[in-house]
Amino acid sequence: MHLDVQDLRNFYYRSTLGRAAQGAIRTRVQELWPETQGQTVAGFGFATPLLRPYLGDARRVVALMPGPQGVMPWPAGQPNVAVLAEETMWPVETGHIDRLIVLHGLETSERGSDLLEECWRVLGPGGKALFIVPNRSGLWARRDGTPFGHGRPYSVSQLEAQLKHHNFLPERHTAALYQPPSERRFWLKAGPLFERMGRSVVTSIAGGVLIVEVSKRVYTPRGNSIKDAVSTPVKVLEGAVSAARPAPVRSEARARSSDPGSSG
Repeated sequence: MHLDVQDLRNFYYRSTLGRAAQGAIRTRVQELWPETQGQTVAGFGFATPLLRPYLGDARRVVALMPGPQGVMPWPAGQPNVAVLAEETMWPVETGHIDRLIVLHGLETSERGSDLLEECWRVLGPGGKALFIVPNRSGLWARRDGTPFGHGRPYSVSQLEAQLKHHNFLPERHTAALYQPPSERRFWLKAGPLFERMGRSVVTSIAGGVLIVEVSKRVYTPRGNSIKDAVSTPVKVLEGAVSAARPAPVRSEARARSSDPGSSG
C-alpha cells in the first residue's frame, strides 16, 4: 500500500534524517545520470527529491504521483509539474519518456506487474529507468519510522528478475544509504563518511536502498513487412492519431484494360 504524500513530504523535507537520505540517494543518481540535456524526465511514486537537479537542463520534467498516495504541488516557487495519476494508466503518450525514476512506487504497489508494463510503455526507444527500492538485507528496511520500512523489500536478484520478466534489460546496479537510519547527531554527521566507505562494500549487504538501471528492450518484428506508400495523402487527415489504410490505386493502363467500354 502506498504511503501518504504528507508523510513522505514531512520525512524528506522536514526531518533531518530524511534530508540526509535525500542527499545520499540523489548523489548516487546524479553519478549515474549526470545530465539530461534536452530530454524528458519523469518520476513516479515520490521521486521529487531526486528530480530537482534536472529542472534546469531537461526539456521537460514531470512528477507522477499515484492516486492512493496523493499529490502535492512541486516544485515550490515554480510552475507546478506534479500530477495525480492512476497507478497503471499514466497521462503520458507511449514512448515519450527518455528517463524515468521510480522511488516509493514499485515496492508499495499492489499491482506491480501492471505498473512495470506502464513504465515500459511510456519509455521511448533508448529510454532508461532507475528503480530504487528498499534493500531486504539493509537496516533501513527494518525501520518502520522511515518510508523504506514499508512495502516489499528486494534483493538485487529479485528485482532484476522481475524487471527482465517485463522486458527491461538491467545494465548496472548500485546502492545508497549506508549510514544507519538513526536521528542521533553522531550518526547524521558521520553519514557522508559512511556513504563513501559503502562504495567498497558488497552492495547487496550494506546499502539501505538498491538502485537498478535498466533500458527498454524492444524486439525486432519477425516475418515479412508490407509498406503502403501514398504519394499525396489526404490533407484532412493530417494530425489524426490513426487512419484507415488507403485503398490501393490502380494505374491508368490497368483501369482502361478492365473497362468493358474501352477500345484497344
